[in-house]
Parts: sequence; C-alpha cells; structure tokens
Amino acid sequence: MEYTSTRDNGMKVSSARAIAQGISKEGGLFVPESLPRLTAADIDSLVPQSYIQRATAILSGFLTDFTAEELEQCVTAAYGSGNFPGDAVAPLAKLNDNTYMLELWHGPTCAFKDMALQLLPHLLTVSAKKEAGDKEIVILVATSGDTGKAALAGFQDVPGTRILVFYPQDGVSKVQKLQMATQEGANVAVQGVYGNFDDAQTGVKQLFTDPTLAARLDEKGLMFSSANSINWGRLVPQIVYYVSAYCDMIASGEIANGEAINVCVPTGNFGNILAAYYAAEMGVPINRLICASNVNKVLTDFIHTGTYDRRRELILTTSPSMDILISSNLERLLYALSGRDDKSVGEMMARLSGDGIYTVDDKVKQILQTRFWGGFCDEKSVMDTIKDVHETYSYLCDTHTAVAIGVHRQYMEQTEDATKTLIASTANPYKFAPSIWTAISGQLSDADEFDQIDMLHAATGMEIPPQILELKQKPVRFTESCAKEDMGKAVEGMLNLWLPAQKPLPVQGKRPE
Repeated sequence: MEYTSTRDNGMKVSSARAIAQGISKEGGLFVPESLPRLTAADIDSLVPQSYIQRATAILSGFLTDFTAEELEQCVTAAYGSGNFPGDAVAPLAKLNDNTYMLELWHGPTCAFKDMALQLLPHLLTVSAKKEAGDKEIVILVATSGDTGKAALAGFQDVPGTRILVFYPQDGVSKVQKLQMATQEGANVAVQGVYGNFDDAQTGVKQLFTDPTLAARLDEKGLMFSSANSINWGRLVPQIVYYVSAYCDMIASGEIANGEAINVCVPTGNFGNILAAYYAAEMGVPINRLICASNVNKVLTDFIHTGTYDRRRELILTTSPSMDILISSNLERLLYALSGRDDKSVGEMMARLSGDGIYTVDDKVKQILQTRFWGGFCDEKSVMDTIKDVHETYSYLCDTHTAVAIGVHRQYMEQTEDATKTLIASTANPYKFAPSIWTAISGQLSDADEFDQIDMLHAATGMEIPPQILELKQKPVRFTESCAKEDMGKAVEGMLNLWLPAQKPLPVQGKRPE
C-alpha cells in the first residue's frame, strides 16, 4: 500500500513516511492509492473478535510496511493498557428502535479524539524509526478544543517527540482549556492564539510548508509532524470504530450482516465523517452519511449547493469543537469524488485560500448529494435536544452530540428514511457542564464551572470522570498567548531553535479564566 498527495498524485510514499511527515511538502494531504476491501465474509470473521483484534486486522490493510508484531504492539498499547475501561473501547447505547449512540468518549480525555490519539504516538514512533533516522519529531497541533488535550496526553513523555499545541484563546470551554493548561510532561508546550480555530489551523499549515523554518529544524535534528486529522495516522484509526460498531450491531442482533445503516456525525474539520465514508467505500454497508453542523454551517451549505464559502463570520457556540469554517479533511473527499484529480483539488484549495470560495462541478455535486445529507442546529435546538433526550430516554449527551441527534431528527422528518442509524457521540457531557446544566434545568447559573459539574451530577446521577474532577486541583503550567501572525516566533521560542535542541520547555503561570 502506497500513499499519494491530494495535490500531487505523482508522489508515492510509504505509510510510515506519510505518518512521519504528516503533510505533503506542497501542502496536500496523504491518501492511500486504494482502499482495502471488506467482504461480507470478512465482516463475519470480525464479529466475534475484540476491538484490539478488529483494529489490528483493519489497520494491517493500510499500514503494510509495519510488521505484524509492530502493529500488534501499537494497537495493544493504545487500547489494551487501561486507557479505556473494559473491552468495549467504543460501546454502543441504544436510544430507540432505529437510533444507536456510538460512544467514543471513554478514553483518558473524555473525547472521541482519544480513539486515534492513543494510537498515533505508537504509530509515529515506529514510523520515525523507519523514515526519520535520528531526528526528533515535533508534533505541531491546532485544536478547537479536544484534539489538543488528547494529543498532549498521547504524546506525553514519548521518547523522541515534542508536542506544541495552539488553541483559540476564547474559543474553548473552561474544562478544555484547563485540560491543556495543566498538562504534565517534559516534552509538551501549549499556547493560546488571539483568533479562532481557523486562524490557528491556517498558521500551523503555513509553518509546515515554511522552508526557512524547516532548515532551522533540520540543523537542530528536528522535523515537524502533525497530530491533527490532516495526518493519515490520526485518521485511519477512526475508520476502525465504524467497522467495529457495525460488527457490534450484528453481534447484538440489531442488524443482519449486509443490512445497510446510516451514520450521523457532528462535523467540524470533516475527519470523523470522512472515516465513515472510507469505511463505506471499503465495503461496510453504510447508506447515507448525515453531516451535522452547528450554526457555522459552511458544510451544510456546501452539501446543498456545491459551493464552499468560508466568507462569513465565525460564531462561537456551545459546541466549540465544531466552530470551524475551513474543514481541512474535505480536501480528501474532493480528491476521491473528483476521480483523484489532483490538479482540480489544488486549484480549489488555492481559491479557498485566496478568494475564500470554490464550487465543485456538477458531477462531483451529484455524487456528494447522493452519499451525504447536510443539516444544522441552532443554539436553541441544541438545548432543546439535550433536555428532550434526557427526559425521554434518561440519556445525557453533550452539546456536539446533541447537534447530531437534532440533525438526524431533521433528516428523518424530511426524507421519511427510518434506516437504523449510528450517531457518533463525541464527548462526555461533563466537559461542557454549564451548557448541559442550563439545558436540562432551564436555568442559567453563575456558579463556578466545577460547582455546576456537581449540580449536574446531583440532577442526573451520571458518574463524573475522575480526570475531570482532578482538574480543579492540578497546577497550571501554560498561560501564554500570541497573535496569529506570531505563531512562527512562538514555535521558535518554544523549541529554542537558537539554542541546543535538548533544552527543556519550562512555562509556568496562573490558572486561566
């Protein structure tokens, strides 16, 4: 299995090179030349297996330059070392006769990003040994909230790596900010950005393709890689949980092998729903992919019109991980739907960067609208959905998951399609306790966030994850922020590029508000 770039399909690299490098030199994203196929017999063989066994089997089709022993060690270290309680890893909860919640938040940071970011450090370490020689890997991350903490936790004190995380200073919840600001580890650094997630993400992409900075890194024996879903090693583990969930539905008798399901995903950067698309292309019987957006509905508009237009105000919402106007992984979908036309993809990405808008041709638009359905929820709908789901099913969901549930309801009303549907549940509700408390109580509280966590527990009885409770007492290490134009200087400072590469990264400060 070789990998090429969405903007240069003449390029051929191994999976280890794609993972170690993170992004192609011309700015394109690495994609496999073909997808492994799953037959009905293959799915039958996966049904009785554990999550670790399924993950090893599925990933082996993508990571062919990893030995069986290397891959098994990576997968076992990620999912079998107490990082996830029990054997389920990504359990299913049945909401009603045709709606199933795929709970992806049982990992160490209580968000779906753990599903990939507990595995990525192990994949990257093996990849670096194969491709990077003696270079130290610098993981550069832009986060809208959950990726940052999950990446920091995954890479904490991993030998041969450093990790630098940028987040929008005023665009994450207090719990998300504290999770990053209190992160332990000698190889980690965190910086706020005065701007939104798109500013942070654009800045990181520019740093990846800065030849002057690359030369400085090389002089110090360093090289950049990414833990964002632009890195194939971050995206490919997400394919696993859609295949596994389908197998779980068969094992529980909810569906028969071969029966089609729909998948609904709360969507920001498009990686999570893209993984479901790839699972479908591999052979998992997924009929419709329902793309759920909050009021930053650039993806909803794109699916309905074929025009992607980021020229709008970014609105901060109660689902901050979806407050995104530039969905990076959409580039991979465009590459697939255009028949792997790297030239047209490159042109569209250039128009997006320059003019802020592009339009796909009629053929791509038709395929897009056949496979995907887009909808969005405003803030009132999110609050109403949280309250209704809790009262009707005694099920507590976070704000992002509520967007997906709300959009799925819209989809059923407008299409009358009652196909059994898997909804990606992406975060533990306690990560957004003030919003959840307001939704179920109808009251806006000015109590401290941790007091509201206690109030939510008293009202619902849902267990509070210990890793959230302990944030109240953990010392804060990182409080600095920079202008979006100064992210390069911040990286130089955090990496001490003018000093020996081994110098530590001490940053201390007061608890952020």
